Amino acid sequence: MNQAPGEVTQLLTAFKAGEGNVEGKLLDVVYKELHRLAARHMRRERADHTLQATALIHEAYEHLVDQRAKDWQSRAHFFAVASEIMRRILVDYARTRRAAKRGSGQPKVSLDDVPLLAPGRSDELVALDEALTRLAAFDPRQSKVVELRFFGGLTEDETAEVLGISSRTVKREWSVAKAWLYGELNK
Repeated sequence: MNQAPGEVTQLLTAFKAGEGNVEGKLLDVVYKELHRLAARHMRRERADHTLQATALIHEAYEHLVDQRAKDWQSRAHFFAVASEIMRRILVDYARTRRAAKRGSGQPKVSLDDVPLLAPGRSDELVALDEALTRLAAFDPRQSKVVELRFFGGLTEDETAEVLGISSRTVKREWSVAKAWLYGELNK
């Protein structure tokens, strides 16, 4: 990105203060990075997903703008929250799709009349979200590290900055969390 260091943080501070016309400038400055995040999230989705990266950006940005009172610590913090919002949007879409696959609102039919379908990427995303929720129950920091590193694409240093811990701690937590999640998802 070709913005001056601290520009995003300054714009976020001005946005929180309610300064006029800063929202448009903020979107201009962060759009490319938000698009990169959205594309990263969408690469993990099924090929026939109804949501496109651009729509994901706009839906996530609406949620971010609604958080005007949020005390943005830095550019990395903003993008970490953006990534988490994108993940939650995709999980909500996956849950809706999974409910529809189960016949939500549809008349009941015999299982003999229904062809069996292979589970899709939506099920994988929901399973990962459920595993992350279980991880967060006993180790919230490891769960946050996974969200920031895997979904947010943050580096070890950026993750450390957002969480206020050392890069070595991030590296250790990331390693342990990956092993735990692998075990959970392969039960």
